[in-house]
Amino acid sequence: MKIICIGRNYSEHAKELNNAVPEKPVFFLKPDTALLTKNKDFYYPEFSKDIHYEVELVIKISKVGKHIEEKFAHRYYDEIGLGIDITARDLQNEAKKKGLPWEIAKSFDNSAPISDEFINKNDLPENINFKLDINGKIVQNGFSKDMIFSVDKIISYISQFYTLKIGDLIFTGTPEGVGPLTVGDKLKAYIGDKLMLHFDVK
Repeated sequence: MKIICIGRNYSEHAKELNNAVPEKPVFFLKPDTALLTKNKDFYYPEFSKDIHYEVELVIKISKVGKHIEEKFAHRYYDEIGLGIDITARDLQNEAKKKGLPWEIAKSFDNSAPISDEFINKNDLPENINFKLDINGKIVQNGFSKDMIFSVDKIISYISQFYTLKIGDLIFTGTPEGVGPLTVGDKLKAYIGDKLMLHFDVK
């Protein structure tokens, strides 16, 4: 099972981090050990002093595919969940300055909290609203229509490089509003008004 994460897929998020808006999907991988399920607590790692949250819609692949044409990409997923790409921003910035890969900042254990429930895409509106609440305040509020690259485009593009397999997860990018986490924070993430994911930072 692969966890494929799309970076800079919302223009306002790219701008808030002073990144150029990409011409093609930017993606990286997380290992399965990054998953944090069952709303378990997230423990702040000792190796970073600047851990950030990034809430994202997550697509679950339902069919094996390679070199998928964009017009057929909708056949390769049925369900959508919610996840948080947790990032060690200090380590990421250090790596970027040196032109090094980001994995140290993105792929550590428990860096991908994910909802246990996934919703059939046919039960969701075409323009999906999702949001993240921290300590009772909405900090991110996104809409799928604002993606630079659509889900179908993402699936088609990734499949040129990787064979997609059943159960693979695609984190589709985060809207503006990312920021730091601190010990004691309580996170709740929603698709529409449905609570999908919640956990505490310890």
